[in-house]
Formats: sequence, structure tokens, C-alpha cells
Amino acid sequence: MIETRPFDRLMSADHGWLKARHHFSFGDHYDPDRVHHGALRVWNDDEIAPNSGFPPHPHANMEIITYVREGAITHQDNLGNKGRTQAGDVQVMSAGTGIRHAEYNLEPETTKIFQIWIIPTREGGEPSWGSKRFPKGDNAGKFVTLASGIAGDAEALPIRADARVLGATLKKGESTEYDLRGRNGYLVPASGAVEVNGVKLGTRDGAAIANENVVRVTALEDAELVLVDAA
Repeated sequence: MIETRPFDRLMSADHGWLKARHHFSFGDHYDPDRVHHGALRVWNDDEIAPNSGFPPHPHANMEIITYVREGAITHQDNLGNKGRTQAGDVQVMSAGTGIRHAEYNLEPETTKIFQIWIIPTREGGEPSWGSKRFPKGDNAGKFVTLASGIAGDAEALPIRADARVLGATLKKGESTEYDLRGRNGYLVPASGAVEVNGVKLGTRDGAAIANENVVRVTALEDAELVLVDAA
């Protein structure tokens, strides 16, 4: 089963400095049919104006993954972590017992991100933050695991959840597959158009996937993909 969520029908917010689309219920936007998909709780599509951003604010008991689509995001937190994550790369924050952080776009252009929240397998634990650069060619033509709490994913950024966050880039006409047997998937093309098991998705559309043993993605044009595999 694949439920499509067209970008132009997503819940939206415009704060001037921030333009956001919500694939799931978030903040003042509530849809009882879109609270979560397995352990995936939030998928926000954010556009952050230059020299602006999210001021310091707290989180607890959530795995927060940021995939930068364009520009760069600069992180600061009360643990002393600082870092700049640029397009194509990923940062992970395990909020654990509690962390206070800020996210700024210090770039001269708009920064565009996917912010993904995944429910951890256990509450508590020491909070942490990390980021990683992923060489642009590594995910060409196939899914590469960017963040994971699944045993054996040693090259990925660690998260405390029964989930993976994956990325892929496909040239027009290329296909790739992912084994989703018994699990939930959520896929969004960051750019380009694709078919997912024969269902068409445009740029920034969402696809909630369940009860599909294999996910086969074919690029209808050059495409960049992000997929969450969650229990």
C-alpha cells in the first residue's frame, strides 16, 4: 500500500523567515490520520531565510535527523557542540533526557532542509549530537544508509531507534530497490520525479509505504531521494 501526500496539499506555515510544510501533524497543525507512520513522527520540509533560524529551544526523548537539501545549517547546543552541515550531508541529535539547541542559516541564500523526527526505542539516555559528510558519488544509483539504529550499519550516524534514514540519487531511467519487508517506509524526492512501485511522485511529494515487501524506485527524471525505514 502506498499513500501519496502531494506537496501542495501538505499542512503549511509561513513565519516570514521560515516557510514550512508538514507531512505529519506538527505544532498547531493536527490531522488525526497523520500523527505518525510507525516510529516516524515528524517530517518537516523547511525553507529558512538567510541570516535567520530557530533560536535556542529544548527537546527530549526524540531522534532528530536533519537532511540539508540546499545551503547549510549551523547547530549550537548547551553541550558545547557546534557544527555546520551543508547540502547533501546529515546531522543527528539524540535528545535523550534533554538538550537545548539552536539552528541557524548563516548563509547568504535560503537553506532548505528536511527535518525528520523518529521515536526512540527507549526514553532517557545522555543527549548527543553529530554530523557527517557523505561523498556525493556514494549514493549514486542506490540507497545509502545515512543514519541508523539497526545493528550492522556501522558507517551511518547512530540513532537510538529501530529505523534507518537513507539517501539516493538516480539518473533519469535508473531504478533501485529496497527491501522493506514487514516494516514501514516514507519516501520523499528532494528533487525530480519518480515512480515508486508504479505510483508517481513529484518533487517534495511524500509516499507512506506499508505492506510492501520491496520498494522499487524508477527515476522519471534526475532525482534525489530520502527514505525512512521505521518499525
